[in-house]
Amino acid sequence: MTSAQPPTPEHADARWLALTAWASQQLGQQVSLAPASADASFRRYFRCQAQRADGEQSLILMDAPPEQEDSRPFVDVAARLQRAGVAVPEIIAVDLQQGFMLLSDLGRQTWLEALNDDNAAAWFSEAIDTLIRVQQADAQGLPAYDEALLRRELGLFPEWYLGRHLGLAQDTALHAALSEVNDLLVARALAQPRVFVHRDFMPRNLMVSEPNPGVLDFQDAVYGPISYDPICLFKDAFLSWPEARVQGWLSDYHARARDAGLPVTADLAEFLEDCDLMGAHRHLKVIGIFARICHRDGKPKYLADVPRFMAYLRTVIARRPALAPLGEVLDRVAAVDAS
Repeated sequence: MTSAQPPTPEHADARWLALTAWASQQLGQQVSLAPASADASFRRYFRCQAQRADGEQSLILMDAPPEQEDSRPFVDVAARLQRAGVAVPEIIAVDLQQGFMLLSDLGRQTWLEALNDDNAAAWFSEAIDTLIRVQQADAQGLPAYDEALLRRELGLFPEWYLGRHLGLAQDTALHAALSEVNDLLVARALAQPRVFVHRDFMPRNLMVSEPNPGVLDFQDAVYGPISYDPICLFKDAFLSWPEARVQGWLSDYHARARDAGLPVTADLAEFLEDCDLMGAHRHLKVIGIFARICHRDGKPKYLADVPRFMAYLRTVIARRPALAPLGEVLDRVAAVDAS
């Protein structure tokens, strides 16, 4: 059966043709692919309709060029999460050499599109249940969220945002202040209890599905700090909530994680401080990533969300005196932006 949307020059390239041929062979019928979603990486996703034993079914095709994207972690992590009871796409067929994958379709609407003030309380309760299952998944053999990785991530902000985007690569005082903060953030992250970490557990990667939510974009999972995914969920890259609600949801997660036997620290205040400092790490990293996507990959739209992360950082700096040097960095950034 052909899709209602014909191919366009933007995606009807050699890999699209090869993926179409491969999918048709796997399904034993001619299929036509339509774009399903965009991705900040080199991966692309397409949707097709196919006749299967139980009727017509919507399926997803992943195109991950092997010279740029290693699909083996996706296959490995998907299996781990399935065993943990997390709703992730079923892998129907995979060709690692070509970088092609045929997946079940978890739906067309993300939580980013569907969340609102009315459903947030109920849906985030379900998200906490799912997150706990994620954190209970088998983490043996996953890459460690170690000091080297933590510092690589923190290096994105000075390299790409301060240096490449703002032209502040030579500001030694600025980089010295940032280095002091980075030492604190790394030490605090390494001191936390460790679990399976999705690394992007946020509404854009959660699908409205049955069960709700379905979980996507898990291929970068690591073994690391327990506060990382909760802060991803509630301090989202594209959607902000009042701070009082965020603190309430984090407190709810903390109680339920303890009840589930996860190794979360017993003291709520300590956990919330861990979340603040882990959040500062993530916010700096994401600002750096958005600048890199703009200047290296030619995708400037992500920079529009940088002010959201600056606001997150200001909120945390105001209640954590140890982050005062980061406030000085942001003041300098604001001055450059205003000039």
